[in-house]
Amino acid sequence: MKITSEFNLVEKDGLFYFTVPLLESAGVRAWFSTRHGGVSRAPYDTLNLGFHVGDDAGAVRKNRTLYFNALGLPADSPVAGAQVHGDKLAVVDQTHRGRGSGSDQDALPGVDGLLTRCRGLPLSSYYADCVPLYLVDPKNRALGLVHAGWKGTVLRIGAKALQQMARTFGTRPEECLAAVGPAVGPCCYQVDQRVISGLRAGFPDWRRLTQPSGPGRWQLDLPAANRQVFIDAGLRPEHISLAGLCTSCRADLFFSYRAAGGKTGRMASVIVLC
Repeated sequence: MKITSEFNLVEKDGLFYFTVPLLESAGVRAWFSTRHGGVSRAPYDTLNLGFHVGDDAGAVRKNRTLYFNALGLPADSPVAGAQVHGDKLAVVDQTHRGRGSGSDQDALPGVDGLLTRCRGLPLSSYYADCVPLYLVDPKNRALGLVHAGWKGTVLRIGAKALQQMARTFGTRPEECLAAVGPAVGPCCYQVDQRVISGLRAGFPDWRRLTQPSGPGRWQLDLPAANRQVFIDAGLRPEHISLAGLCTSCRADLFFSYRAAGGKTGRMASVIVLC
C-alpha cells in the first residue's frame, strides 16, 4: 500500500492505521484509522467505527475493540461527542471517561470538539470526508481534538478550540503543535454558492482556497482552509502537520461519504496524553 504523507501508516495483525510523528514528539499518542481490519460487511467493510451509519451495532463494537486494543487502549475508555457539524466544544476529564464509546446514546450531545489535560484519557472523533484537527499544548500538557466539516470550518472551530484552551489551560497558540488529518481534498470536493457564501464571509482570502469548476461550482481545499484557521489563530506554519491524503481519492483506504454516495462507514481519530 503506497502512501506519501506526514502521517505514518502502520499495520498490526491485519489492522491498518496512521500515527502522527509531529505530535508524538511532544509526548502524546495520536492515530487515525483506515477502513481495513474489521468485521463489518459491505458497504461498511470492514473497520467501520461509527454507530450512527446503519451498520450492525455488534459489528461496530467488535471493530472498536479491535482498533482501540491495537492502540493499547481499553475499548470503553475513549470520550466521544455526538457530532452535529457545529462549533460546540467540551472540556472533559475522567468523569467523562467512556462517554460514547459503546453507543451514540451517551456521547456528549452536540459536541464537535473535545479538550482535556487529563493523562490517559483518550479523545475520539469520527469521519468520512470531514477534517480531523489535532491540537497539542506541550507546555501546559493539554490536548484538543476537533471535527471540522465545511460548516465547522466556516465557523473556525479550530481557532475556537485554541481560544478555549487558552482560557482553560493557559495555552499560547504559538507554543502549540497541530495536525490536519486525512479528509476530502480539493480534487474531489466540489461545492456550490451556499458553501462559498459562508466561506467568503469568514475567509478574506477565500479565492486562494478555491478553484472555479463550472457555473456556480468551485473546488474547495478544506484541509488548507483549516490550516489557515490555525495560522490566523497564532500557530506557526512549521508546527502544523498535514496528512495530505484525500479520503475520496483513496476510497480503497478510507471511508468516503462522497465517493460512496452517502452510505459508508466512519474512521476514528484518537489522541491521548501519555
